Amino acid sequence: MATYLYRLGKFSFRKRKLILALWLAMIAALGVGAFTLNGPTAESFSIPGTEAQEAQDLLAQRFPQAGAGGAQARVVFAAPAGAKLTDKANKSAIEDTVAELKKGAQVANVSDPLQATINQAGTVAYATVSYKVQAIDLTGTDRDALKEAMTTGRDAGLTVEAGGDAIQEPGEQGAGEAIGFLVAAVVLVITFGSLVAAGLPLLTAILGVAAAMAGIQIATGFVGLSSTTPTLALMLGLAVAIDYALFIVSRYRHELTEGRTGIEAAGRATGTAGSAVTFAGLTVVIALAALTVANVPFLTQMGLAAAGAVVIAVLIALTLLPAMLGFAGKRVNSSPKRRVRTKEPAGRRWAKIVTRRPVLTLVGAVVGLLIIAIPALDLRLGLPGDGTAAEETTQRKAYDLLSAGFGAGFNGPLIVVVDAAGSTDPKGAADATAQTIKGLADVVAVSPATLNPAGNTAIIQVIPSSAPDSQETTDLVHAIRDLPESGGATLAVTGATAVSIDISAKMGAALLPYLATIVVLAFLLLTLLFRSILVPLKAIGGFLLSVAATFGAVVAVFQWGWGADLLGVSETGPIVSLIPVLLIGIVFGLAMDYEVFLVSRMREEHVHGAAPTDAVVNGFSHGARVVTAAAIIMVSVFSGFILSPESIIKSIGFALAAAILLDAFVVRMTIVPAVMTLLGRRAWALPRWLDRVLPDVDVEGDKLRTTPDAEEPDRELVGAAR
Repeated sequence: MATYLYRLGKFSFRKRKLILALWLAMIAALGVGAFTLNGPTAESFSIPGTEAQEAQDLLAQRFPQAGAGGAQARVVFAAPAGAKLTDKANKSAIEDTVAELKKGAQVANVSDPLQATINQAGTVAYATVSYKVQAIDLTGTDRDALKEAMTTGRDAGLTVEAGGDAIQEPGEQGAGEAIGFLVAAVVLVITFGSLVAAGLPLLTAILGVAAAMAGIQIATGFVGLSSTTPTLALMLGLAVAIDYALFIVSRYRHELTEGRTGIEAAGRATGTAGSAVTFAGLTVVIALAALTVANVPFLTQMGLAAAGAVVIAVLIALTLLPAMLGFAGKRVNSSPKRRVRTKEPAGRRWAKIVTRRPVLTLVGAVVGLLIIAIPALDLRLGLPGDGTAAEETTQRKAYDLLSAGFGAGFNGPLIVVVDAAGSTDPKGAADATAQTIKGLADVVAVSPATLNPAGNTAIIQVIPSSAPDSQETTDLVHAIRDLPESGGATLAVTGATAVSIDISAKMGAALLPYLATIVVLAFLLLTLLFRSILVPLKAIGGFLLSVAATFGAVVAVFQWGWGADLLGVSETGPIVSLIPVLLIGIVFGLAMDYEVFLVSRMREEHVHGAAPTDAVVNGFSHGARVVTAAAIIMVSVFSGFILSPESIIKSIGFALAAAILLDAFVVRMTIVPAVMTLLGRRAWALPRWLDRVLPDVDVEGDKLRTTPDAEEPDRELVGAAR
């Protein structure tokens, strides 16, 4: 591989104008497509095959006149202090607001809030606005009409707020990624000491992310994507693009200081660091693409979109970056007049400390990670709802008004669908089901059964006494589903709360199989890469430790509320159900990234005859500075997304930042050198039969030492570099 990438790097360097023109033309074409072919993104989540989703599909067929299965908004009315909604003026204001709500082009039905959905005190009521289409199909005009209708009640003195998927705007990017980008720029300048060298990773990252985001926007015009899909792709694409470019530029500068010409340095940097980048990118892509195994559409979309962004980052690092190095020339290296470093590098000093006390270091790091992981034992999964929205949003205000006026359960009503197509007495079967549900624990109210015009399906609304994300509500859903058939009719439970419960259950069930897949993949890939058995086992053990500790940190903050105020978390609750699976896939890829760059240098020292401990110290000191910079950049980019007002983006950003922080600095830069020191030469042991079977991918680029394409050192450049 190193030989092929070596030639690709030299070709890109030599034909830099052509390579740059091709990339700019492709990005321009994607940009035009993004502006002309893009479509809306969706805020809702669904999983085909679950009971809740099947019930939603049945409702769409049997209750089309009521907009069943379409988007919904719950418009909440609250009377002024000391007044009631049934007062003449307030009642008139509500009627006017409902009349305005009905004028929406896609509105199928608006319930009367003063009939059955007003609290006993007469101070809070709500109207359910049902739409003919899904939330993804609502336009900005539809949402503006809803908001405009709400002002009718507000102008009359009422408090009017709205929740539900119909009111949610498509997700937008905030300033988080910009902050992370600025931090990355500072880190690169400090690392390289050259504005040109620091600017190349940033420039290629911008171009790569632009291409990836344009491609995703084009995809929204043909398939329905969740609003978090482009955010994850941006988050990952930006981080890995900067990191991959950082590794190659660093190796290019090293080759220049060895006296090689620019084109030869570019070829060798692409052949060596580029090989590691290719494998690192491959691990991330495979882990993300493997999310399709979970059979969750929105998770598959997020995984494939992010994988596409990583592929583009790798391709740009292997082609466009060498071309840009050709344009930069000798300016990539810092000024030769910089003060010469006389003090031993911090990375080498740290490696000596670790290798001097490997057992103590290993025990301390492992125990620390296990302590951080303890909260993960209380992990509960769920989906974000109006209750986790920012306090200033109308969704959160509507949620709080309903909780105060009716109780927490009114924010998560359950829809029981009674399919009486095979019953001789559909109405009787539906009424009997409603009576049975009334006798269950944690039920506040059960609405009368409503039959469709065909008389073969009924809807029953059940109001729990507990909040939508509580364990009591989950138990109630299961209790209703366990009820026996009544009069030949079957029942199913749906609604936003039931959908969330089903998604969380399926994601939880997919967690261990997916983790097993990733572990097996890691073992095979690293065995091929390092030609060792113990090194892959060590890498997997460290990966599992970092993931467990990350889960613990996420639970402590977003579920238990530790430090929630510092991060702007307005409401704690179950962890977003997609985070564990996403985290496993992403952290696996990124952890192997650092593993490759650190351990490959240790292996190179070992192959060249260094003693075991010397190989660890020398290899670590070569890669420590670059890996440290890469990890800081990753953490900065991911941390920037913690500023997002959306709870799902905030939690994903925190989880990824914590994972990289723990994995890079505790696992890869502390546990790894300690374990490698304890293993000694045994770290590189490989059965002979396996050694013969495994292909030699030459990630260290040893074959480049004898390549006929090698060029003589540039003596003038050697002198300048020194």
